[in-house]
Amino acid sequence: MEDVAQTSAPALEWETPLFQQARTQLDQALVQARVPQAVVERLRNPERSVVLSLPVRMDDGTIRSFPAYRVQHSSVLGPTKGGIRYDPEVSLGECAALAMWMTWKCALLRLPYGGAKGGVRCDPRALSPGEVARLTRRFTSDLAPFIGPELDIPAPDMATNEQTMAWMMDTYSAAKGYAVPGIVTGKPISVGGSVFRHEATGAGVVMVIERACARLGWDLTKLRCVVQGFGNVGGIAATELHEKGATVIAVSDMYGGVHDPNGLDIPTLHEYAVAHGSLEGFPGSTAVANAELLELPCDVLVLAAREDQVTEANAGSLACKLVAEGANGPTSNAADRILAERGIPVLPDVLTNAGGVTVSYFEWVQDRSRLFWDRDMIRTRLADKLSDAFDRVWELSSREVSTLRQAALVAGILEVSAALEARGIYP
Repeated sequence: MEDVAQTSAPALEWETPLFQQARTQLDQALVQARVPQAVVERLRNPERSVVLSLPVRMDDGTIRSFPAYRVQHSSVLGPTKGGIRYDPEVSLGECAALAMWMTWKCALLRLPYGGAKGGVRCDPRALSPGEVARLTRRFTSDLAPFIGPELDIPAPDMATNEQTMAWMMDTYSAAKGYAVPGIVTGKPISVGGSVFRHEATGAGVVMVIERACARLGWDLTKLRCVVQGFGNVGGIAATELHEKGATVIAVSDMYGGVHDPNGLDIPTLHEYAVAHGSLEGFPGSTAVANAELLELPCDVLVLAAREDQVTEANAGSLACKLVAEGANGPTSNAADRILAERGIPVLPDVLTNAGGVTVSYFEWVQDRSRLFWDRDMIRTRLADKLSDAFDRVWELSSREVSTLRQAALVAGILEVSAALEARGIYP
């Protein structure tokens, strides 16, 4: 592949701080990856960005418009893949950054996908179920020309779930005139979803932690863990850690956290959170703010809330021995450097939370073949995929004397680069 001259393009709407963080990580990894400049040019920007304005009829009869986005970073390995989130902070730049990270994640796990991400800027807690349904169906209808089982496959993310995916599948299928289960993943089992998909991301986080413990010579049953986030990822991760004998001393949700140095009863905590709507006031625990929770002395800190949680301002105060990123982009580049200087390994998001997209891939394969697997088979295949990726990252990190994040990004970039070089530039 011929090299091309680097050009200085004007700043685009996706060039937000989060996207710059993703691009800075890419630039740092490219030094080690040593790929042709033409490949670099293809990887630094998304292939496609879709910006929509969604008119939705509210319950009171008024019409509101909601900004919506879908960014497809790279399709060289196959259809793009990534979540749909509903959040007041959703932006084009956020979607572009998350789409880029999804590309490296899929490539690292050797899945035949590229990265995508999308969302609607809204406050889902302020919307009724009917309003969310109408918003979802309008989003799917307007997005239909840009998605498909062989083009781009959405999945759940922040504030979206199985029901959201069922509405997306139904809307897309109605336009086609037949059921298209492969248009989304993370949907209910009754319409082609996969067992173990709901638990996959959180369970995968713990699988990666287990693999790291084996390399570090640690006994998981003797470790004290803190989990930031108690939703689909953090809640499952806390349960898995508890079931495997680790002591979970603190967890948090969006309202705050609870702490018990002797260990929290995670199953009872789940029941309490469902009954009360939050963790606040859990008997036998002490309230702790999210900022304080990050600095509690522990062995493993699981970041399963959202991006930009560990920064230059607090990285020096962390009192853990290992950080595991269950969320996307929870550690800033400056914080990464501080943690590396302090000798605290970071299990990076592109590896650690890849369980969700891996089981989404399994769901997509099952939908296409109309042959469905049982829970044990999926869990075993997920563990195999994550173990293979972890081992390649660990060995590359040791060989190149780099952080685990740099090694993970390099491994993913090399997979994408090989495909780009093989396919070339058309025309």
